[in-house]
Amino acid sequence: MIVRRSRSGYGETMEALIGAIERRGLQVFARVDHAAGAREVGMELADEEVVLFGSPRSGTPLMQSDPRIGIELPLRMLLWRSAGDVLLGHLDPRELSGGYDVAAQESTLEQMAALLEALAGEATGT
Repeated sequence: MIVRRSRSGYGETMEALIGAIERRGLQVFARVDHAAGAREVGMELADEEVVLFGSPRSGTPLMQSDPRIGIELPLRMLLWRSAGDVLLGHLDPRELSGGYDVAAQESTLEQMAALLEALAGEATGT
């Protein structure tokens, strides 16, 4: 996982991430709030949320090449709080080419990797 430490608080970092995604015309498909889920069952968990987002224009060609890659999509980023730090992480989509038949889509994976890095930088201020 590629991880960046945010220069801002949790809420500010999440707002910056969502804003950066939306400014690029991408769709936020879901937000999974793990900490809220823990609270619902009487357990505690530090702030932790997964944001799922993307564009069918990018993901569909990958799934046309190998439908199994659909388990990896849409793109996702994890924001969490750990020992006083706010951290933002994501997996490198270029690594998907090793497990799926998407060699013809290498440029798409490169673009996705660059997008994730840009979003992470913008959201964390790094």
